[in-house]
Amino acid sequence: MADVFQVEGRVIEALPNGTWCAELANGHRLTAFAAGKTKRNFAGLKAGDKVKLQLTPYDLSVGRILPETKI
Repeated sequence: MADVFQVEGRVIEALPNGTWCAELANGHRLTAFAAGKTKRNFAGLKAGDKVKLQLTPYDLSVGRILPETKI
């Protein structure tokens, strides 16, 4: 995937179905999710935790939480 990029964000709140609301350094808010088997690794994420997110330029409203997270 050549069109993806990584950014750091902060979890704002936990949402239903294993998703989170995250905020980037510039104030942009988005819905973050963990894909596949990594969902269980992020069960303990709470407001204020810093995470690495993977975004695409096509949809900046959704980001994937990367496994090497919790900075």
